[in-house]
Amino acid sequence: MNIEEIEKFLVTKTIPENNYIKIDFKKRDPVYGLFIKTGDYDDLKSKNFWRIVTRPNFTEWSKSKNMNLARIFSGSDFSRLTLYKDSF
Repeated sequence: MNIEEIEKFLVTKTIPENNYIKIDFKKRDPVYGLFIKTGDYDDLKSKNFWRIVTRPNFTEWSKSKNMNLARIFSGSDFSRLTLYKDSF
């Protein structure tokens, strides 16, 4: 997916409610995560990279907001984004 598609999804679907997302990839299993904004958000976004906290770290992230719990993913590897609540 390109930057514009991802940004449009984030703005219209997740930012108001801070929702978790199912991220489908072209060549790997899907990941459930939360896109987070950090000091380097705009720099990463310009290169189509996204900092995401994955499902195993949801609870710890909500308590501590520890940046080490996030991973960086390339948006070009995404095939589809779906709201967590709509993925079942």
